[in-house]
Amino acid sequence: MKAFGLFMRIALVLFVPLFLLCSSVSGYSWNEVKLWCNQTPYPQPCEYFLNNNPIHSQKIIKHKHDFLNLSLQLAQERALKGHANTLSLGPKCRNSREKAAWADCVELYEQAIHKLNKTLDPTNTMFSRADAQTWLSTALTNLETCRAGFYELGVQDYVLPLMSNNVTKLLSNTLALNKVEYKEPSNKDGIPTWVKPGDRKLLQSSSSSSRANVVVAKDGSGKYTTISAAINAAPQTSSGRYVIYVKAGVYNEQVEIKARNIMLVGDGIGKTIITGSKSVGGGTTTFRSATVGVVGDGFIAQGITFRNTAGASNHQAVALRASSDLSVFYRCSFEGYQDTLYVHSQRQFYRECDIYGTVDFIFGNAAVVFQNCNLFARNPPNKVNTITAQGRTDPNQNTGISIHNCRVTAASDLKPVQSSVKTYLGRPWQQYSRTVFMKTFLDSLINQAGWLEWSGNFALNTLYYGEYMNNGPGSSTSNRVKWSGYHLITSASEASKFTVANFIGGNSWLPATHVPFTSTL
Repeated sequence: MKAFGLFMRIALVLFVPLFLLCSSVSGYSWNEVKLWCNQTPYPQPCEYFLNNNPIHSQKIIKHKHDFLNLSLQLAQERALKGHANTLSLGPKCRNSREKAAWADCVELYEQAIHKLNKTLDPTNTMFSRADAQTWLSTALTNLETCRAGFYELGVQDYVLPLMSNNVTKLLSNTLALNKVEYKEPSNKDGIPTWVKPGDRKLLQSSSSSSRANVVVAKDGSGKYTTISAAINAAPQTSSGRYVIYVKAGVYNEQVEIKARNIMLVGDGIGKTIITGSKSVGGGTTTFRSATVGVVGDGFIAQGITFRNTAGASNHQAVALRASSDLSVFYRCSFEGYQDTLYVHSQRQFYRECDIYGTVDFIFGNAAVVFQNCNLFARNPPNKVNTITAQGRTDPNQNTGISIHNCRVTAASDLKPVQSSVKTYLGRPWQQYSRTVFMKTFLDSLINQAGWLEWSGNFALNTLYYGEYMNNGPGSSTSNRVKWSGYHLITSASEASKFTVANFIGGNSWLPATHVPFTSTL
């Protein structure tokens, strides 16, 4: 009942009624407002806020671009209001769990506002509509994550959640207005153009540690003995790359990386290990359970193991949460059980990585491509594994999980009991869940149905699940699910939408070591 009371207070503070619409305004007519708003998925809040804000009512809407900017401003204003109201609720939290979910929401609102500010910054003329779609997708994801944290407290579905204000609908309107397909950008030597020349040298070098700004070492031979100390000392606003070399060792700490352009370089998988044990079962939110959380854009990790040791019985327990735009993970390992790797938001690329888990062990709402990675299903307590749980909540979000040229096999603890466990490629966490497996080896652990329902018929018609030219004993599609949202992809042009070049905005390959790859299929 305490949680119910908190939610009702939240709902009352943030709910905005959608009635009493004005018949006309001075800057544009009621008919003009209705005409423009009817082009959006949610015309009612659009009409209400345009007709009831004296600042906007003086503006003229001549072109779609004008209306998009106005819609962005509406979403920004509601996000700022929601953030202020959320802050005021802090003292009303009655226990540690409510406080934890509230703290997540404060941070997630701030991040959403930051993304909206970027799209509205008149001095920033270098970003594309594709960039804007990524940032708007992220803003919406952040607010959905905020809501999810409160649901994890055990609040029933009939209670109005934190997101009862209209900012999510206004964000959906902006996504619909701004929607654009990616085009392949230029690249140099197979490395994305957004990787700076200095980073090319770091990635290509076998001795990246020699170029490190600082060294972290458990034995005291570096400047810092903890990763968090090195992160906290890093410049927060530098446009250049800041390289932290983490020597071999086990670092038991929870790390949050908010600075831009951080690069963590370890001594290799299984050598440099960052480990933690936070979990939903242990009293934290999924979002906050991450051993390492990355928000700062342009993050690169190489030769690191990210681990969560909470175990299978503690439910959601994240090893890495990535919310960094244009982030790269190269030859890293992610070890956990349920919800191991939280590809939370923005554009991400994983190359030659190992991912271990049981339930939904790759999940989130980023636009992410995995290439030449090993996906290891472990032995789950309930005898069911789901590799992915993609979280797209809006059909215009440019997000999804693309698994290309990877290997899906059983981990050592699953192999002896593999016949008693059902392992699926994924299940729809949200309404527009989108995941594809392309040219990937699927071992015999994969159930012949391929994919699993989340709950009854939920999302089966609105999801997009695809398979293209996979191989291995688990790759047969003859007995796959018959959902309308499932696609056996036979066209290269359809599959190419999910390649590195097209899906995450460019030739985002990491430099190859011995195997030649291109950004295409």
